[in-house]
Amino acid sequence: MDLFSQIELDPIRKRIEELSQLIEKYNHEYYMNDTSLISDYEFDKLLQELIDLERQYPELASPNSPTQRVGGEINKTFRQVTHRFPMLSLGNTYSIDEIVEFEARTRKLLGSIPFSYTCELKYDGVAIGLTYKGGELVQAVTRGNGTIGDDITSNARTIATIPLRLRGDFPDDFEARGEVVYPYDAFNAFNQQREAEGEEPFANPRNAASGSLKLQDSRECAKRKLMFCMYFMMMHPSLASQYRQCDTHSGRLEWAKQMGFKVQPYIQECRDIDEIRAFIEYWDQARWNLPFAIDGIVIKVNQTALWDQLGLTAKSPRWAIAYKFKAQQVSTPLLSVSFQVGRTGIVTPVANMEPVWLGGTTVRRATLVNADFIEKMDIREGDHLFIEKGGEIIPKVVGVDMEYRKVDASPISYATVCPECGTPLVQLEGEAGRYCPNSDGCPPQIVGRLEHFVARKAMNIDSLGSERLQLLYNKGLVKNIADLYDLTMEQLVGLETEADINGRRSTIQEKGAENIIAALEASLSVPFERVLFALGIRFVGEVGAKKLARHFKHIDALIAASVDELAEVEDIGNKTAQVVADYFKDPFHLDIIRRLRKAGLQMDIVDNQRGSQLEGLAFVVSGVFSDFSRDEIKAHIEQHGGKVVSSISAKTSYLVAGEKMGPEKLKKAEKLGIPILSEEEYLQLVNK
Repeated sequence: MDLFSQIELDPIRKRIEELSQLIEKYNHEYYMNDTSLISDYEFDKLLQELIDLERQYPELASPNSPTQRVGGEINKTFRQVTHRFPMLSLGNTYSIDEIVEFEARTRKLLGSIPFSYTCELKYDGVAIGLTYKGGELVQAVTRGNGTIGDDITSNARTIATIPLRLRGDFPDDFEARGEVVYPYDAFNAFNQQREAEGEEPFANPRNAASGSLKLQDSRECAKRKLMFCMYFMMMHPSLASQYRQCDTHSGRLEWAKQMGFKVQPYIQECRDIDEIRAFIEYWDQARWNLPFAIDGIVIKVNQTALWDQLGLTAKSPRWAIAYKFKAQQVSTPLLSVSFQVGRTGIVTPVANMEPVWLGGTTVRRATLVNADFIEKMDIREGDHLFIEKGGEIIPKVVGVDMEYRKVDASPISYATVCPECGTPLVQLEGEAGRYCPNSDGCPPQIVGRLEHFVARKAMNIDSLGSERLQLLYNKGLVKNIADLYDLTMEQLVGLETEADINGRRSTIQEKGAENIIAALEASLSVPFERVLFALGIRFVGEVGAKKLARHFKHIDALIAASVDELAEVEDIGNKTAQVVADYFKDPFHLDIIRRLRKAGLQMDIVDNQRGSQLEGLAFVVSGVFSDFSRDEIKAHIEQHGGKVVSSISAKTSYLVAGEKMGPEKLKKAEKLGIPILSEEEYLQLVNK
């Protein structure tokens, strides 16, 4: 870039820096101090201005720009990285006696040297290390096996409590370690969204946080609203010796707070075992009042100069130990067993129990999973059940308190008919659950199918939530998904919900009705594969719907397909093929399709054929690619006239091989003499 161009860009560069600093300041105050300095509207305007400038002048964008908080980078492979400083695990114990032994052993090793301990919360999340150089985040790595972890930098940048650029005074090169946790509020909201979209909810925040950090699309990670809590600073000893703040662990954390890290305030300096014990006992009860999950307490020698003197065992440091809380468990009487019907017709037994206080909430109900679970646990009428709530949000039954078992206790009578519509239940071969086959006449299945239909990954009709759909069903306006497209303004305006427990009612106003009609009209442009997913055919998920749509191209071809033809589609097994074929034989479903087609929904794949260079050629795709996802390269092949097959045979024309491809496919291709193309060679073939 010449001197004139640089001078010309100076005002732009200055504005980008000014916007970045302002946004970082507002983010810091909001996420660290719970303070909003400006309105959401004003903040969004600043952020959008920065996004627009960086799009226009990409050479001026920083990898640690505040715009990275919203994500956008696609990471198809998580590169493995060797930790500069091994991430050792701590010794764990559930016994206070072992904490007493740890404290006595430490005191004996240090003799007359004065020292103290820090007691802090043990977060129930995912441990990561963040490397900062010159005050800028350069890398984020998961713990992995302690020696090697996965590079998750693009996802880490989306977490609001991870500073991208540090504030004030900071070491030139160090590692911040901490835990990524999923706050309860954000986790519960995320699970509600998953259930509304017909997906299984995550069992606990820790699993959800772990899965979020390994999402390929950082934009999806940004939506999860994860939180990073720092608990450690690592740096070379020669560098640490230059800063008095590094003399104690508590001093390092206080310093980290000044740099912009979120360091939880629940840290206490303790002088002896009595103060340690009091801290543990307090948080064993108070943990349920926290906004995130913890599973114990970490005790460390506070004076960092003593760590080398105390040394390490083969697996963990001698200067720290973790006390883990026992999962809370109570015994409570089983009053009755009821049966709930889900969207797909699965009938789930639920234990109704005498209310009991457990883990900060009153528990009255817990799932009994299915008939096999009841039989395995040997749960009988009148039993007392052990309920546990460890790392789980949802309480679970873990056993029977045999002390209260009556001699004549009768086994649980499992439902044989649907509790909602009276239809006899059926059980498919190889499945533990029983389900109601009356999918089009069973009220909870109908409402569940409506909720699935309007979900974001299906038709994305966000103006129709669960409450409104239930209202429309109760009023007799909507009995199936096709009825949605017959709704009118006159029908919607003034509809009033039933009173809640506080006697409050809500009414659909004119603006709300307009939004519903507009969202329904907008859904007419949703592509065929999502329409197919939205139908809610049993066993046909988002991926399966996409495969079926791309294979048959048109709803009429799909309706006419035999079971054998359906089973030929990649990832569609015989059981799913039979269910799909049965679905499209049902006159009721065919009428639904007819009405949806008449309403204007997309019923075929829009032709995006770009050429016929690959016509007559069959390709197998395996491995990970740099410029395409695997699905994208398959679509690219089809767009240019080629055919994608799942397994290698003598009829295969080419194997397109990426990194980490299956060795068996490579071996078979070599044996059969199938030409093997790299990603670049494949593109050259298309261009020819």
